[in-house]
Amino acid sequence: MDNVRIGIIGAGVMGLSHCEAFFNGHVDGSVLSAVCDINPAQLDIAQKRFPGVKVYNNAADLFKSGGVDAVVIATPHYGHPVLTMEAFEHGLHVMCEKPAGVFTKNVREMNEKANASDLVFGLMFCVRTNPIYIKMREMVINGELGEIMRTNWIITDWFRTQFYYDSGNWRATWKGEGGGVLLNQCPHNLDLWQWICGMPEKVTAFCHEGKWHNIEVEDDVTAFVTYPNGATGVFVTSTGDAPGTNRFEITGDKGKLVCENGQLVFYKLKISVKKLTMESTQMFVKPEYDTQIIPVPESVGNMHKEVFRSFVANILHGEPMVAHGSEGINSLMLSNAFHLSSWLNKEVSLPIDEDLFLRELNKRRGINIE
Repeated sequence: MDNVRIGIIGAGVMGLSHCEAFFNGHVDGSVLSAVCDINPAQLDIAQKRFPGVKVYNNAADLFKSGGVDAVVIATPHYGHPVLTMEAFEHGLHVMCEKPAGVFTKNVREMNEKANASDLVFGLMFCVRTNPIYIKMREMVINGELGEIMRTNWIITDWFRTQFYYDSGNWRATWKGEGGGVLLNQCPHNLDLWQWICGMPEKVTAFCHEGKWHNIEVEDDVTAFVTYPNGATGVFVTSTGDAPGTNRFEITGDKGKLVCENGQLVFYKLKISVKKLTMESTQMFVKPEYDTQIIPVPESVGNMHKEVFRSFVANILHGEPMVAHGSEGINSLMLSNAFHLSSWLNKEVSLPIDEDLFLRELNKRRGINIE
């Protein structure tokens, strides 16, 4: 295979952007061969913008066409696992937009089908290519911070207007989108949080639905988590704050790492917290530290294109991908746990009770399944 023939399923804002990347030759070793959308207006836009590319008004016809080797799924969230599994059944490689789905039970089934195949499966966790987060993960893994004691991410610079939510009847609904800020704006943050710091084991969350907007899903969230080693963490997000904040802190036994305003700062302790706590003979000693601005390489540029580049290179040459599709369940497990804890008004353990979550979600979707 000289070039991977790509089909894009979903010609909305992101789908059309992905089409541009492949159509204009920005992803080596690939060619845009097909576009699919059930909306005739969007399909018409795609047909005019990408002459010579075949168009389909349903995914089934695209899958059976024999004209593509891989698909990029950029549809509303509920369709991600369903379309991914159908693509696998037709022997097609898949790159799926985030989130992996809406509920982990469905995503777990998708992962099982992916693992049973010899097909390439990627998830669009493009922010993993940002050098600042790569460096944070590297410093945690190599022990520069010591054992993690606390994590905090305040990510409230997602301000949205009511007009934004009114722009599509699927937006900010349990039936159409499956959630609010956690499913729409924060999948990347939740993925990075667990990618860098690991998964917690217990969650207590407060998801305020329609607090700042006339919507039925959450637009303000505060979650408290506990990790297996006893460390704790807080995740705060909102689409109603202005001006918002994006500050990610990781506190360890050997210091604190802070990511804010595009800068990474390490407050490196001269003596570890544990050692100073147990060995000091002073009552009110303050730990001494050095402040270091951690240099990070420049960004790779367009993060989506880097994910596509690695996806295509994996298909053609077996090169590593940015994120394997099976990893998408982790960030979704967190958002599902946040929702479930808030709905039940109690602490929940991970992995969550997936059947219970689905029953609670279906109540909000207006689906009665006995």
